[in-house]
Amino acid sequence: MDKNSINSQMLAELIGGGIQNLGLHRDEVNDLNVFPIPDGDTGNNMLMTIQGSETAVPYEDEGIGDYARRAANGMLFSARGNSGVILSQIADGIAAGLEGVDTADVEDTARAFRCGVEHAYSAVADPVEGTILTVVREAVDYASSLNCKDVGEYLAAFLMQAQESLNHTPDLLEVLKKAGVVDSGGAGLIYIVEGVLSVLNGEKVESRDVHPGHTSVPAPGAELNFDLFNEDSDLVFGYCTELLLRLQRKKTDIENFDLAAFREFLQSIGDSVVCLRTGSVVKLHVHTKEPYRVLQYGQQFGEYLTVKIENMSLQHNNLPADSKLVQQEEYKPFGIVAVATGEGIKKNFREMGTDQIVEGGQSMNPPADDFIEAFRRINAGTIFVLPNNGNVILAAEQAAKLYEDADIRVIPSRTIGDGYAVLSMLDLDSGDADVIEKDMKDAMQGVVTGSVTRCIRDTEMDGFRLREGQYLGIVGKTIVSADNDRRDTACMLTSRMDFTDHQICIIIRGKDSTEEEAEEIAGQLRKEHKDCEIYVLNGGQELYSYYVILE
Repeated sequence: MDKNSINSQMLAELIGGGIQNLGLHRDEVNDLNVFPIPDGDTGNNMLMTIQGSETAVPYEDEGIGDYARRAANGMLFSARGNSGVILSQIADGIAAGLEGVDTADVEDTARAFRCGVEHAYSAVADPVEGTILTVVREAVDYASSLNCKDVGEYLAAFLMQAQESLNHTPDLLEVLKKAGVVDSGGAGLIYIVEGVLSVLNGEKVESRDVHPGHTSVPAPGAELNFDLFNEDSDLVFGYCTELLLRLQRKKTDIENFDLAAFREFLQSIGDSVVCLRTGSVVKLHVHTKEPYRVLQYGQQFGEYLTVKIENMSLQHNNLPADSKLVQQEEYKPFGIVAVATGEGIKKNFREMGTDQIVEGGQSMNPPADDFIEAFRRINAGTIFVLPNNGNVILAAEQAAKLYEDADIRVIPSRTIGDGYAVLSMLDLDSGDADVIEKDMKDAMQGVVTGSVTRCIRDTEMDGFRLREGQYLGIVGKTIVSADNDRRDTACMLTSRMDFTDHQICIIIRGKDSTEEEAEEIAGQLRKEHKDCEIYVLNGGQELYSYYVILE
């Protein structure tokens, strides 16, 4: 492969090498999680993020800049988890640096990578050194300081410095040093670059199925039961029509293209409309019974890069009963999106005022696209988002930037307890989005959330000698109890939580715990804290035997 000049076809092959190599090592990246709890999903998050680039296939004579933009857009929508979002922002910056470039030489590559660093840092409100940010910045600084003769030499220098920087991440983050691991996001980045460089050097990256993930909706190409839409069926839901349209200069004035008029047309023939533009690419989504009209209308302005039209009645009938497609609601001024898992928790959130639930949480971080779908279904002027997990906030914020049809406000809820507190105090009557947002943030102040889960590896942390399979009691990011008995661990956890100034305690039991056991724990707390109201809920969540929330 030519190392002096990289075109769009070559870039697609290089990205493919990165995907394959990260896929081969994703379990190693997953295992680098700091805490010995079921949260090792960085490898999966980064892999599913970069796989978003696969929606873009370079066409003949396409410039590398145009292709890089389409690939980066796919990653932006697929980004999940903090490391995945930062990875997508690196790609977004690289695409910005390659704008207008047909084939990239080493100077183009260096400039694009510097843009990647700038975009990644700007995406994080409070950048933390000792993470993937440090690794990519130091690697780019070093490689760009050299007089590299070609792209291969640049990437080799990048990789060498990236590995050195990764080895030093524990010196910058005490939590990494205590856990005896390096930064997982930085490790994932290195595996991607290793794969890219291998392909560039003509080496073969081992191939295997590298598509992790979960979804309740049948994946494209998945087997559907077509008998569920037969000769006598009615087209109730219409067609889910998703398109990527490349605007063409010979058909329209790209700089002055009227996106609002296009959106208005889509709204006239259907609902659940999403109409976003990045550069010369327009992403369209509409539910309509006349998809041919969308195709005809769009071709006035350009040509389609991808087309997906699916019978929503068939999709609906193939889904489990508790996952049926939700039609877009009537317009309203305010809406709520919350991230949750566990049937009991989701049911309670809905009863407390949540309009749309995004499935996810610990070890199951949703992508930006899931949030955008939820925003679209709500159809509200202002939408408040409760991520309820520290590793989901960035993806929610990225979705907010990508969505233009509503004022999206991400409330930085880091735990299920934060989410419960916000919803329990929810009051939209003021009609003022700023007041509502402030009240939501105020509601989280003073909330304490504890949890009981299993230890996934032998280690020493927070004064405990932990063994795989033990139960752990955690408050915030601190382990406060550990025992082989689930009930005893939960009781030790609650004994080490400060009930002072808290009037409400909510115990949410998970799938692996029993009602009898939960009531025993609650009964003990009622004796110890007579001024506190104690509630027990069946959350049905995986991984966590109990959540204990103090409000």
